[in-house]
Amino acid sequence: MTILVTGATGTVGRHLVEQLSGAGHRVRALTRDASRARFAPDVEVVEGDLTDAASLRAAFAGATAAHLITFGGDDGADLSNGHELVALAAESGVGRVSVLSGWAPTSVEAALRASAIGWTLLAPVEFMSGALEWAPEVKDSGTVSTLATFASAVVHEADIAAVAATALTEDGHAGRTYHLTGPEALTPQDRVRLLAEALGRDIAYVHLTEDQERERLRAFGYPQDYVEFGIQLATNPPAQAGDVHDTVEAVTKHPARTFAQWAAEHTDHFRA
Repeated sequence: MTILVTGATGTVGRHLVEQLSGAGHRVRALTRDASRARFAPDVEVVEGDLTDAASLRAAFAGATAAHLITFGGDDGADLSNGHELVALAAESGVGRVSVLSGWAPTSVEAALRASAIGWTLLAPVEFMSGALEWAPEVKDSGTVSTLATFASAVVHEADIAAVAATALTEDGHAGRTYHLTGPEALTPQDRVRLLAEALGRDIAYVHLTEDQERERLRAFGYPQDYVEFGIQLATNPPAQAGDVHDTVEAVTKHPARTFAQWAAEHTDHFRA
């Protein structure tokens, strides 16, 4: 059985490739740039672009399961060619698909729902890796500055991958939508405290005004519409942001990883 992992060099994809390969499965990793792959020798790396279904025939050929992401291209826009991708998957003999869903359904989810393929949708809340955005400020000034104060049940990317791996290799997950969270809801200030403990140094939390947050987001080079989206998210977060679900443990039979674990694994990113 060959499992195709799209977005293989991404935050979740890399974990998924490593977990599947480590469990002895035959893995084919799709990336637009094979030089970025750096996987174990037994992982087959193929190049292709999700926005161009014609470039993916070799990637899907002989695959029996696939993990799909719903965005592509240089701008990371939602895929509009989901029907082509799903038709190619079905034609190639793919019988199981896991999908990493975003804020809203895309053409990929719609095409899967209309297909005969057994699909599983992964709907994570905020990724723990979002804290990497704080790294430059922590290095430079020992502070973390944000507008948001709401609690979020942030989830470890490796746990998202673990649920995907289970859905791709075991029966009983077709037609399911899994809401994925970590084991606790944490405010940004909570996460800063846990990160400071992992680093063994003080980190000050700075609460920004809306105008200061706009300035911070613009400094990352984000377009104005994304900046305003960030403001709305910080001031009017989704009602379910702090809801904790036991889905990770229920599906994988392992407890969800904590933010303290994530912080301990990523201290090098925050050291000057």
